[in-house]
Amino acid sequence: MNPFDMVKNLKNLEGTMNTMKEELAQISETGSSGGNIVQVTLNGKFEVTAVKLDPIAVDPRDVQMLQDLIVAAHHAAMEKVQERIKEKSGALLGGLNIPGLGL
Repeated sequence: MNPFDMVKNLKNLEGTMNTMKEELAQISETGSSGGNIVQVTLNGKFEVTAVKLDPIAVDPRDVQMLQDLIVAAHHAAMEKVQERIKEKSGALLGGLNIPGLGL
């Protein structure tokens, strides 16, 4: 392969990755548990942006249940964000399998 073509392809890939980063920053997904008693919202960087608790979930006698519900809602939100990342990156990268992205 021509080295100049490789450099051109790398620049195209860099532009695609920058576009993907911008689009991922716009992702927001909410996971819930306990029948929506606990909701956790994550952005495309897997940062928690919101936590909503139904007052019924706040029982000082059962803190462990609330902790478990928060963890479960977080996992549900993570799965949704990962799925959205796969959808967006698949379209942007045209099916390229880039190591380290876990897609």
